Parts: sequence; C-alpha cells; structure tokens
Amino acid sequence: MNSKSINLKRWVDKIYPSEKEFLKALKTQKLTIYHGVDPTAPGLHLGHSTNYLLLKKFQNLGHKIIILIGDFTAQIGDPTGKLSERKALTKKQVLKNAETYKSQISKILDFKSKINPVQIKFNSKWYEKIKFADLMKLMANFTHGKMIKRNMFQQRLKKGQEINFIEFIYPMLQGYDSVAMNVDVEVGGTDQTFNMMAGRDLLKKYKKKEKFVITTKLLENPKTGKKLMSKSEGNYIALNDSPKDMFGKVMALPDEAIMHCFELCTEVSLIEVKKIKNPKDAKARLAKEIITIYHSKKEAESAEKEFNKIFKEKKLPTEIPEIRIKEKKINILDLLVKTKLAPSKSEAKRLILQKGVKIDGEVQKDWREVIEIKKGLIIQVGKRRFAKIN
Repeated sequence: MNSKSINLKRWVDKIYPSEKEFLKALKTQKLTIYHGVDPTAPGLHLGHSTNYLLLKKFQNLGHKIIILIGDFTAQIGDPTGKLSERKALTKKQVLKNAETYKSQISKILDFKSKINPVQIKFNSKWYEKIKFADLMKLMANFTHGKMIKRNMFQQRLKKGQEINFIEFIYPMLQGYDSVAMNVDVEVGGTDQTFNMMAGRDLLKKYKKKEKFVITTKLLENPKTGKKLMSKSEGNYIALNDSPKDMFGKVMALPDEAIMHCFELCTEVSLIEVKKIKNPKDAKARLAKEIITIYHSKKEAESAEKEFNKIFKEKKLPTEIPEIRIKEKKINILDLLVKTKLAPSKSEAKRLILQKGVKIDGEVQKDWREVIEIKKGLIIQVGKRRFAKIN
C-alpha cells in the first residue's frame, strides 16, 4: 500500500491523534475505515462528496470501507451546528430517505469490487437490541460538564433556549457506532469532530484500541464562511439531481466558491483550473466535471448546450413539462400553484412582486391578474423553471 499516491491535503483538515502515525498505518495495515450519514433527506449532496472522494482513495489502496446509514440516530437528530431543537423523524421517513443512498454513493465508491467492496451497514442493527443497562453503562462515560461546553449548546443557553436531553446523548450513540463496528478510522466533516472524538474515547475504554479520526474540509463559501450545501435549508446540489438541474445550480454558485468546489468535489488538477480566468468558463467546466461524475460526459455536454440555449440564446428549453388546466380563465396565483411553479399562493405573490414570473415572455406585475388559458401558453418562473399548457 502506497500512501504517497494520495493527496490528503486536498480533502483533509486534520488527522487525530497523529498524521504521521496514520500514514504509517495506511502503508502497513489493512484498515477498516467508516463514514456515517443520517438519512434526514432523500438527497445526498456535494457537501457529502468530499468524504466519498477521499474514501475512494483509501478503497483503491485496498482498505475496507463502510458506509454507515444512521437509520436509528436519524430518528433522534444530530444537534451539530443547530441553534434550535431538531424535529424528530419516524423510522418510515428515515428508511424512505435512505432508499437511493447506495445508488448515489456508488457513482464514486465501488460496491461491486472483487477485492474490497464497500459495505453498507445500518446502526439500528445494534441499537434496537441494546439493553437499558448497556445504555446506562455507555452514558457513564460522559459528563454533563463535557457536553454543555459544546459551542452550539452555549449559544442556545445564552438565548434562553432549551436543550433536549436526547441531544446530549447523540454524540454517545455516534461514538458507540465505532465500538459496534470495531473500526480503525472514522472520516467526517470538521463539524463532526466532537461526535467522532466521542467514538475515539469509547473505543479506548471498551476495546483498549486507538481510532484515527480524519476531519474533512467543509464545502463553504470562503468569503462568508457559510455552508454552500444544506439539507435543512433546502439549498443544495443533490448527487441524484438531473444533469440540467446540476448545471443550472452550479452556474448559480458565487464566483468566490468555484475553486473551493473544484478542490473538494472533483479530482481535476487545480493547477489546470487556475488557468481559467473567466468565472463563467470556470463554472461551466465545474458543472461538466460534476455531471460527468454522477451521470456521463455525454449528458454533461448536453446540459451545457441546453443551458446556453436558454441563457445565452434566450430560447425556450427543448423539453418543457406540460400541464392540463380545465379552467378557461384562472387567477395567476392559482395558475402558478396548479403548474407547481410555486408551492403556495403567498410564494406565487412574492415571485410576481419580484418580477420573477413571465407568461409567453411577458413579465407579470399584477398578482390579481386573471389569465386566459390557451393551448401552448408558456409560464416561466425565475430563469430555469417552465411549464406549458396542454
């Protein structure tokens, strides 16, 4: 195993307890390396891909890779980075969200390798069997003082907000995943450091074993420090988005974030990317690289042509969803909701007031407008959403 073939610095922020010791183990041992994800939404996004691209390097070196689906812990909710209590999910919701995770991740990691196929595990396997006495024993390894020092809890206390006791035990549960699987390494974003270090402590106590913790860089806007992808806020590029949506969303990213996305979401040479001076050209290249990973090169080229057709040539998309409307006349707010171009009348009104709605190419300014329905009528919301009346 040759660790020199990996550019760790591209994706990695820190390695605990020692980068030197980890590199030595990487060369001399077959390590069990895991990354966990809670299925709180059906789409994995580019923020997750940082971990998968790094794990791909480890898999190529012959190490054992585990993707842990937190189907049990997702029902509790990870409080990390949240300044308010997370809404609990049902088991049915969690399993529904996780249905396509394997197919999404398989765009990067190899689940069919004859040497070391990636394994998928679910942490409900051990948590649904755990006894109360075992849970008490687990909780005895942590103190209130240690937990309450977490920055997010301190911020909540200052605002007079409550902290659910279940949120306290979440790091213990994530930590125990390492014990249950007897892993050597855990990989996760820097925002997961506290939870991953809890697993390191538990492995020492339960199995007298050292665990390496590798924190990966977060996909953030370097200017604002805010996450570029957020499942809870709904603004993310999903790994199972269509090529057309991927291209449009990448082109909408802030210019200052493009190099960061190249670094963390692709394997393209950064020296090569730095030669691209025009931000729009850089975004287009990034969009094509990402679409090629999750779809194909052919679909990446097609998505670029479609994008240029709409935004450069100001033409209509090749394919527009067709909607059947029974009414001969309809209020514009109802029309936007029926065509699913707006989730509600209030949102439809907001879009109109912001001059974000066009009908047959004409900007709509009056939310009270009654629209005469005719076949072939084109409704447009924003730059990328269209519907045609059948």
